Amino acid sequence: MTRNPSIIELAQWLQSPPGRYLLDWEQAQLDRTVTDLFGFHALQLGLPDLAGLRANRMPHRWVASDSLRAPEALPLPVADDALSTLMPMDAGSALHCDFDALPFPNQSLDLVVLPHTLELARDPHDTLREVERVLVPEGRVVIVGFNPASLWGLRQHAGHWRQRLGGQRPLYLPSAGEFIGYRRVRDWLRLLGFEVERGRFGCWAPPLRSEAGLARFAWMEQAGRRGWPVLGAVYMVEAVKRVRGMRLVGLARRQKVAKRAAAPAVVANRGTPPAWRQGWTNADETHTQEND
Repeated sequence: MTRNPSIIELAQWLQSPPGRYLLDWEQAQLDRTVTDLFGFHALQLGLPDLAGLRANRMPHRWVASDSLRAPEALPLPVADDALSTLMPMDAGSALHCDFDALPFPNQSLDLVVLPHTLELARDPHDTLREVERVLVPEGRVVIVGFNPASLWGLRQHAGHWRQRLGGQRPLYLPSAGEFIGYRRVRDWLRLLGFEVERGRFGCWAPPLRSEAGLARFAWMEQAGRRGWPVLGAVYMVEAVKRVRGMRLVGLARRQKVAKRAAAPAVVANRGTPPAWRQGWTNADETHTQEND
């Protein structure tokens, strides 16, 4: 039984012309990103139709889904020969689990890829907390999502308003899920102790439905990358889990404090004593002369 119908809607949308256009950018960016990330255990959480780990070289790689459906055979772009790996992945999902209760122990994974996972998750905050829990220190997370601050996001927002007013036209993007902005994702990551290393945007063509229309505006890819980079239809964020320095306790802390207390005192001023001290000194000299 399928537990997350929004995954089916997204997979069907990815077979449309704008979906394939978006999929080409996401697959190429993920291939370039994960190929140089090393470790032992990697996980793709959600959207098994996308081969987010196919260029990664870790020996243990899994794809997890919260749906029991079989993944669609999407027309993925051919992998670059320079990014190919000698350890190909088997197609399909290896795990079926809830995203807010991952079946992995604490600090056991080196890489987690989230392709449109947060915006379709039952609780994106709990999902991101689980990712932080299972990642090892210095482990990495890669997040892909729709950008609501784009031409595509504006058309989707306008479509929702038309439907509330009684319109029957279908939405441009999948209707399920909540699109989470780029800055919002960065804030969530920082609150959980992640350090955002890089972010990038893509797909600047206007929201058209035909393949010919999208191809006509292919020149906007280079122009958007230079002129208005944060207005791309999709974004990708890469972050590293940082662990702060340990705090000394017990015997080690007492020894450090003792060493600090035993340090020689530093004379702050060897010159003329202050006025109140000079008064005491003059009085002592006068008393000594009278006694003599």
